[in-house]
Amino acid sequence: MTFHPARLFLLSLFIGLLVGPLAACNRGDGAPGASVPVQPQPPAPAVGTLVVTIDNLPPGTSALVRISGPDGFARDLGATQTLTGLHPGSYAITARPVVAGGQTWMPSSASQQVLVGAGDTAGATVRYAVNDVALALTRVATGLTEPVYLSAPPGDTRQFIVERAGRILVMQDGVLQAQPFLDIRVRIDPIVDGLMSIAFDPGFADNGHFYVYRTDLDRNIVLERYTVPCHCDAADPDSVLTLLRIPHPDALIHYGGQVAFGPDGYLYVSTGDGGVANDAPGNAQNLGSLLGKLLRLDVGAATVAEPYRIPPSNPYLGQPGRRPEIWASGLRNPWRFSFDTGAPSGASLYIGDVGQIAVEEIDLVPASQGGLNYGWNRMEGSTCYLAQDCDRSGLTLPVAEYVHTAALDTPCAVTGGYVYRGTAIPELAGRYFYSDYCAGFLRSFYAYGTEVYEQREWSVPRLGLITSFGQDGKGELYMITLTGDVWKIVRAVP
Repeated sequence: MTFHPARLFLLSLFIGLLVGPLAACNRGDGAPGASVPVQPQPPAPAVGTLVVTIDNLPPGTSALVRISGPDGFARDLGATQTLTGLHPGSYAITARPVVAGGQTWMPSSASQQVLVGAGDTAGATVRYAVNDVALALTRVATGLTEPVYLSAPPGDTRQFIVERAGRILVMQDGVLQAQPFLDIRVRIDPIVDGLMSIAFDPGFADNGHFYVYRTDLDRNIVLERYTVPCHCDAADPDSVLTLLRIPHPDALIHYGGQVAFGPDGYLYVSTGDGGVANDAPGNAQNLGSLLGKLLRLDVGAATVAEPYRIPPSNPYLGQPGRRPEIWASGLRNPWRFSFDTGAPSGASLYIGDVGQIAVEEIDLVPASQGGLNYGWNRMEGSTCYLAQDCDRSGLTLPVAEYVHTAALDTPCAVTGGYVYRGTAIPELAGRYFYSDYCAGFLRSFYAYGTEVYEQREWSVPRLGLITSFGQDGKGELYMITLTGDVWKIVRAVP
């Protein structure tokens, strides 16, 4: 075969272009033309750092701080510390009160979240302080006829005041309106407890529904719904829908008295044990009776034919011989209870249960925990009742209690209140306030879970005949006296 000279030239040029670079790539002598190896980049750090500063505790005092985060991380801290090697993610910092030097040191924030990134250093501060706020009581209404309750829908600027005889009055900007919001005095026997409380439907702004707890002319317990046709100050008494009537044949006392919506949207109702001394019929422990209980009802679709439904998570639903309405048992006369949804540990339920002859109690449990037995009539408070010893198994005992004394202003019946979640006195946030019908004091405590701290009595005048606390639409608190006054809890002016 004969090759043309031009073709030979092009072929040799092509081979040189192909082989030359390959040879250069294979040279390791560093000669010009050799390739430079690519240096691998170090990987980005896969962990982060969190600096937790704990401030303002007395020297030698350990904090009670817990850090929890991704992959089950948990660490308890007593002092400032730098945590390294943390997996990226959100970390929860919870701080508990500390008792030192006879004082309770409260964290500025009971719970906070911090985001720790890969290769980053995040920081958080837990600052403690002693609560030194002073309180006062200012009278905002007077001349009422045996007021027993005050409430308002969230965000509403009005206060709705319940009178025992059967009226609900409206107070707007500190002025009592002449027209009652509701007047059902003709339906109530004034000898017994009468009209005891009101609860506004979570959808009140749209549907106008509210619920009352009262006794009827036959002295039975009645739960009713009424409707306001517009955002006005008067309801129609004829809009009534009776949801539940509970026979109360044995005595004229111990009706319970509270109706309130829980954070789950269900309606809760507290009933007394019926009033016979020592609860001789055993109503509080009888799951076939609605007396001495906390009930839980679904009233969201109430009709005449079906005034309420049973929530599917009620503990005794479908159990023969047990009433499905029951949420909790073993209560003597739970005159007042309330929910708190502002705690970092989750929603809580507080119950002030009136004692028999010696002990007043306050119970505190997670709001979602049903099927509890609070002990009456086996226990009075945390003490065995009518026995040297008793079986405490399966009972939920109070987190706070106080005893009757022989003093002139002896306590006689606890008046449960609310956890403060208003904005006017931020130092009070998280404190549960309560009183006593006879003694008239103003007391509070702070609860972390079910542990109680900072129990104190406030230096305000003892009013006496405290029928209830009230909470307005902004979370501010009031005290109501049977003698006709409403007092607002305010910051004392120095």
